[in-house]
Amino acid sequence: MKKLITNNIQGWKVLLFFILANVVYAYMLLISIPKVMSYSNGMKILDMMPGGYDAIFVNTLFNTLGETGRRVYLYLQIPADMIYPLLFGISYTLLLAYFLKKLNKHNTGLFYLCLLPIVAGIADYLENIGIIIMLKHYPGLSDNQIMFTNLFTLIKSTFTTIYFIILILVLIILGINLIKIRIREK
Repeated sequence: MKKLITNNIQGWKVLLFFILANVVYAYMLLISIPKVMSYSNGMKILDMMPGGYDAIFVNTLFNTLGETGRRVYLYLQIPADMIYPLLFGISYTLLLAYFLKKLNKHNTGLFYLCLLPIVAGIADYLENIGIIIMLKHYPGLSDNQIMFTNLFTLIKSTFTTIYFIILILVLIILGINLIKIRIREK
């Protein structure tokens, strides 16, 4: 895995995957999620609940969405969200690896932080599978279905948050290093 990532941290590849991931993300934020939420009376959909949810919330949301809203969720939002985790995992793994390489830290233990987006992406797929199962079985949802789907939502959110904190720290360190180099050159 490390060799695969290291062999693909050229700037153009990083930029290409970053753009692709964010085009899909923009589609979800601007089109598919608002379309689903147009049926939800302002309730957030499960994908947008980083703190998780419980059975009462899921049942209330699915009831509020109605049959049409649940269908829109299943056939408009979920397909886009089945593309996004792969692109997120690839692009943000390469992005952090790229910046670690700029800091000459890509051959240290810090490299393994690059795997956080992959873990988040896998959790996102498992969350999506759980949501699909729940949408197809509503109103016959079990507490276990909801609990496991919520667990993957929390894992996705946690790993994504940790990743972005690390990315910001790496960017700050890179910025400080660049400032130090410019000061020395003067």
